[in-house]
Amino acid sequence: MLPETTEISPKLHLRREDLSHPFYGGNKLRKLKYNLLKARAEGYDTILTFGGAWSNHIYATAAACKEHNFKSIGVIRGEEPQQYSTTLQFARDQGMKLHFVSRSEYREKHEDFFKAWLRDVHGRFYLVPEGGSNFLGVQGCMEILSLADKQNYTHIAVSAGTGATAAGLLLSSAPTQHILVFPALKDPDYIRDQISKHVYSVLMDPESTEELMTRLQVISGYEEGGYARVSDRLLEFMRQFRNDHHIELDAVYTGKMMMGLTNELRGTTFGECPKILAIHTGGLQGNAGLMKG
Repeated sequence: MLPETTEISPKLHLRREDLSHPFYGGNKLRKLKYNLLKARAEGYDTILTFGGAWSNHIYATAAACKEHNFKSIGVIRGEEPQQYSTTLQFARDQGMKLHFVSRSEYREKHEDFFKAWLRDVHGRFYLVPEGGSNFLGVQGCMEILSLADKQNYTHIAVSAGTGATAAGLLLSSAPTQHILVFPALKDPDYIRDQISKHVYSVLMDPESTEELMTRLQVISGYEEGGYARVSDRLLEFMRQFRNDHHIELDAVYTGKMMMGLTNELRGTTFGECPKILAIHTGGLQGNAGLMKG
């Protein structure tokens, strides 16, 4: 059953993907789905992945692995703290083994020698990239939109960090729909490039990828200082949105997207009669870390 959709205004509806699971709902459920199925099919009993002290992905992976009877290892950016964040404590409570590495080492996580070293330390494991953003993650995100969504909306809106969710939406959208992407990072060109790479990994054709990317619009100006940064403007918007609609937004992704959408809808950015479906990608547990500063 699809998550519920809430009408915010006649022009804007919000898909509550965050309600799809109490611990790993939103796009994390979508990104992990086929990765865990592949790990099981290939005989792995351990999942290894990456993230920071407040990572939604670490939180979700730990919960999903416990539920599906996998062992889990989280490679955590930064030195081990004296007091764990609530995210890391939750992950450890779910049975995840935490392996802390320096920030300089963490930047090498894509390198073959780093992965080989991790296998020397931890043995055999199935690797899920940071954020769950690989081909299988994109495949899972292609299942977000229903047939009715493709028929009833002119635009689909989503926030983006790695671009996998946006790529999945673009690949599965109707030919007449436009995908609106609100970057969580300050570099919109980087986000667009990442989405293009994800799309190409599925289509494997440069011309088809380029053609599909014409239906994608990156809307910047709502990053509020960059990834995992908040502003008074954003916090006030989230508070008012919660009061008006009884829906909590996360400050890294969906809060910035909804603030941008409500502002842009005051003009004609999306045409005169848009019907927009915005995707709430979850990640609410991360708000605790941001409020701590």
